[in-house]
Amino acid sequence: MSKSFRAFRIHQTEDKKIKAGFEELQIDDLTDGDVVIKVAWSGINFKDVLAATGKGKILRQYPLNGGIDLSGTVMSSSDARFKEGDEVLVCGCGLSETADGGYAEIARVCADCVVPLPTGVSLRDAMALGTAGFTAAMAVMRMEQNGQTPDSGKIVVTGATGGVGSVAIDILAGKGYEVVGFTGKTDQHDYLKSLGASEFINRHELEMGTRPLEAATWGGAVDNAGGDTLAWLTRTVKPWGNIASIGLVDDFKLSTTVMPFILRGVSLLGINSIEMPNDVRNEIWERMGSDLKSHHLDKITTNEVTFEQLPETFDRYLDGSNWGRTVVRIDA
Repeated sequence: MSKSFRAFRIHQTEDKKIKAGFEELQIDDLTDGDVVIKVAWSGINFKDVLAATGKGKILRQYPLNGGIDLSGTVMSSSDARFKEGDEVLVCGCGLSETADGGYAEIARVCADCVVPLPTGVSLRDAMALGTAGFTAAMAVMRMEQNGQTPDSGKIVVTGATGGVGSVAIDILAGKGYEVVGFTGKTDQHDYLKSLGASEFINRHELEMGTRPLEAATWGGAVDNAGGDTLAWLTRTVKPWGNIASIGLVDDFKLSTTVMPFILRGVSLLGINSIEMPNDVRNEIWERMGSDLKSHHLDKITTNEVTFEQLPETFDRYLDGSNWGRTVVRIDA
């Protein structure tokens, strides 16, 4: 394992600026871990873009390889749960935050973060889903654990054209829910319809109102926005509905009242895709190959790039022109 390999590595300079690019590394350059993986695929999440461009403070130490997700084949393992040749995936778990991530031809990770590749899911599919798909599946699972059913009413999905939103629509529609896409990208309605959305809300034209409780309209919601959008959802979800809170594209602040919670019994469910028991993580991934399956992953995976093309792809996320999911082929 002394042979060098390529990695997309992120540094912080003395003047606190971010510098990122391809480097040649050795295994011993990587952060500690029990399992060494030959990386086949990764993906692009918005966190990856923020980390690589310096637009957001994601890394907690420097330098680190970028990429919060990876899939590949085990090269070696000091943990008995995994052996050479096993196909596995790793999503989140501090990759590209406190540990070297998936933008590298070889990764070394903690065994507790490694998930066996689920039945019916390929290495490429695993990264087409990635943390975004995993988060969407977790949101649906938690909502249903809290009593959500298709009979509860329409489900609003904000940030509908993003990775989390796209997979959430696909999963929900596949389970029989009537799904409403909330987006400002009106040119993507046909795309969202192909995933199962039946109605749309133009976020640029929506009058949210200011009353503590607005008309009870939605059975529940999957929210990627936060801020005023999430506050509006709390005021408009029907009694006993669930809101899965995932993102903060609009704002990290939330200004609302307790009225929706104590008068309508609305539940606000926080979705954390990083910190959870291993058995829960494994269960969600297994279900993503069965009842939480994305049935239109080919439509959601709107772009595939090579490892070399990775840096030039980030701009599409920053200017808002990207939609769906992008997979990165690490092993050419």
